[in-house]
Amino acid sequence: MSHVIRGEEPRLSQGDRKKNSSRTALDEMGEDGTFRRTDAGWRNFISRKPGAKFPPAPGRYHLFCAYACGWANRVTIVRKLKGLEDAIGVTMVMPVWQPTKPEVDGHCGWHFSDPSNKGGLTNALGLGGPFPASYPKNDPEPFFGCKTVRELYERAGDTDGKYTVPILWDKQLNTIVSNESSEIIQMLNSEFNEFAMNPDLDLEPEDLVGSMKEVDSFIYHDLNNGVYKCGFAQTQEAYDVAIEKLTSAFDRVESILSKQRYIAGDRLTLSDVRLFVTLMRFDEVYAVYFKTNTRSVANSEVLLNYVREIYQMPGVQDTIDMDQIKLHYFASHPHLNKFSIVPKGPNFIGMLQQPHNRESSGDNNKKLKLTTTPSVSPTDLTLDKNAWDPVLVG
Repeated sequence: MSHVIRGEEPRLSQGDRKKNSSRTALDEMGEDGTFRRTDAGWRNFISRKPGAKFPPAPGRYHLFCAYACGWANRVTIVRKLKGLEDAIGVTMVMPVWQPTKPEVDGHCGWHFSDPSNKGGLTNALGLGGPFPASYPKNDPEPFFGCKTVRELYERAGDTDGKYTVPILWDKQLNTIVSNESSEIIQMLNSEFNEFAMNPDLDLEPEDLVGSMKEVDSFIYHDLNNGVYKCGFAQTQEAYDVAIEKLTSAFDRVESILSKQRYIAGDRLTLSDVRLFVTLMRFDEVYAVYFKTNTRSVANSEVLLNYVREIYQMPGVQDTIDMDQIKLHYFASHPHLNKFSIVPKGPNFIGMLQQPHNRESSGDNNKKLKLTTTPSVSPTDLTLDKNAWDPVLVG
């Protein structure tokens, strides 16, 4: 199968990309106030073809991800579903952006855990918090002692781009293979099967590629990236255009999923992973912070149960930490939330711990069976629907 980025906006190749000063997504604005996401700079591909520069091998590659980031969450979910924990390691970065090189520029970005910092953190303006400087599930950078993701990029020779996660790192060549999530999940699905616990699980089946292409396009433009177009809009007109498209896309996925179990057909695919990470964050973050409050997952029986089913699949909840998700968004952009106040409600994780009803959605649906590390069954959890519990899931 040829590997393409279905639905993603055209991006420049690593060799052709323009030189830019250090920046974040917040700097990617058009003159008309619209948010315009730029390219991912590293676009190599792991391949089993003879002579490939990056062949699949257990233990050779490592992922750098963030619980907070939906793009990175795509990768950690596919890693879990395929059962690649023993073949590919992962390090989770801290949620709150901090200055990365204050002596050089004003860039703020991802930091690694710093257990030595007992005093906690504030936002970039010195306000809010104190926020934890380390979490039990977030480790220091394991290979070079880097304090920031920016340092890791600089070790690979990238000194002027966006320092984003996820990163697929080659420990043998000490370089970045890819920082494009849509391609990394394709690699994890197809190129590591001989090392996977679930090699027969194909999240990009040939007979559903056409359906996946159709839904991936509008899901990316109007939902995955659409929430950012709403949240980062700098004019009312830009926001109005973005929210109209997002609302329409929300209704479209709801309509599709009212007729079939999964977004591209009768089986779970990468398209479901792409959709899930946005719906997972929608009510807790995007509806409030990015002003996408025309719709709510909790108010949609179809979408709530769809998200419940995927969340309850073996290993998926291990990739979700709503506390870190919320802390990242509400504390990393001081010009959007100066004092970094983090809302308490609405305990969306609690809603996901209830049984779903998706077995009856559509015809000929097969229950997904995976081999994975045992985790707590949602039916074993006690839930007080009226209580706020900022639980660290997984």
